[in-house]
Amino acid sequence: MLIGIAILLGIYAWLLGRKPAPVAPGAAPAVATALVPVVVATRALPAGQPIPADALKVQQTPAPIAGAFPNPTLVTGRIPANDIVAQAPVLESELMSGLADQIAPGERAVAIKVDDTNAVGNRLRPGNFVDVFVNLKRESGFGATGSEISQTQARLLLSRVRVLSFGDATADRDGTPGPTGAGARTAVLAVPTAQVDALTLAEASGRLVLALRSPRDDDVATRTVAMRASGAGGPSNEAATGLVLGELSGSGGAPAQVPRAAPARVATASAAPRAGGSIEVIRGGRAETLAY
Repeated sequence: MLIGIAILLGIYAWLLGRKPAPVAPGAAPAVATALVPVVVATRALPAGQPIPADALKVQQTPAPIAGAFPNPTLVTGRIPANDIVAQAPVLESELMSGLADQIAPGERAVAIKVDDTNAVGNRLRPGNFVDVFVNLKRESGFGATGSEISQTQARLLLSRVRVLSFGDATADRDGTPGPTGAGARTAVLAVPTAQVDALTLAEASGRLVLALRSPRDDDVATRTVAMRASGAGGPSNEAATGLVLGELSGSGGAPAQVPRAAPARVATASAAPRAGGSIEVIRGGRAETLAY
């Protein structure tokens, strides 16, 4: 009996010896820290200058940084709004955004007035491409008062220009069809610099119509009334040259020809018969009548 109890106690003690030691309270197992890639500047980045690819590198950080970029391709070409020091992370809040960042070199952002009848029923959205037509109405008295619009006409003014914003919708804050475009009063277009004067003159002198294009349609008019022969001075100098309404309307800007009045005919009164009489003179055997 005693021997059996002793054997059982020995087995129990052996089992207790095989259990792992209890973990001390409060001791947490070590967990490997995941590193986060962050784009930093390798040198100082001046404000207003596009960021080159060789000025960026990826650095691993133990914690994510709000507004940071994981890939340099997302930053290359962007423009800092403020100077960024070397080795500092490039943050979204430090880069230019909005319309200025969407305009390509050689373009200008121009706002025009729109309503539901000339802007595809307010269905336009940022990023759409449109053709801009201008309707010009013949001025009364053309040909007699030197008017610049010789005939009522509709002309293609700009071909395949990009919509930057429509109403309160922009590329960063685009709306869905419905209330966003309802009641829009302005549209901002990306217009080539040399054609800005034609657009502003056409809006002031006529009525603009925006025609929506398919994004797959790459056909562009090679000659419109807004295009002029390219000079050596570049688009900015072309815009500075100016444009007169006669050129825009096709009247050539020449003064109207006033019909020449027919020369006045002066009535000449026929000579009245001279008042007087006659006398008969007899000389020898010959008679002669003389007027006096």
